[in-house]
Amino acid sequence: MSDDDVQDVEALLDGYKAKVATVLKGTITWDKDFIFLGRTQKGYEIDFDANVEWGCQPSEPLMLSLGACISTDCLIFLQKMKAKISSFKTDITGTKQEAPPQYFKQFDVMLHIAGKNISQKKVERAIALSQEKYCGVSHSLRRDVIVNIKYEIKEDTANEPV
Repeated sequence: MSDDDVQDVEALLDGYKAKVATVLKGTITWDKDFIFLGRTQKGYEIDFDANVEWGCQPSEPLMLSLGACISTDCLIFLQKMKAKISSFKTDITGTKQEAPPQYFKQFDVMLHIAGKNISQKKVERAIALSQEKYCGVSHSLRRDVIVNIKYEIKEDTANEPV
């Protein structure tokens, strides 16, 4: 797929996220002190602790969910554009309002992508598709939350002649 075909990647996404559940259920059970155990409908667990001694802050999984949603979208889109990804890491920083309610005002996301056949044009298209259409976590946030996404591309030169 050439960079000229990057715009046409949406045609390859037919059915993407079609199997995503539209109704999710979970439970939050108080353990002790300010510790709660969250459990998804599939049995995955997360410990929440307002004192951040035995678990994460309740807002941390939201931040990580945003990063995971953007990352998953971008990985799939880049693969559809024939990029060969050898590593993909996302760093995310969330900045909250200081006074209650301490909601997130901004997220800064840095995508570190390595592999072959990756171009700036492909990555920017993948990010745009995620932000504009596919990232349900991003679209679930307040409309005034700023989500800045930057990236770095590292061409994978492993197994190439020196």
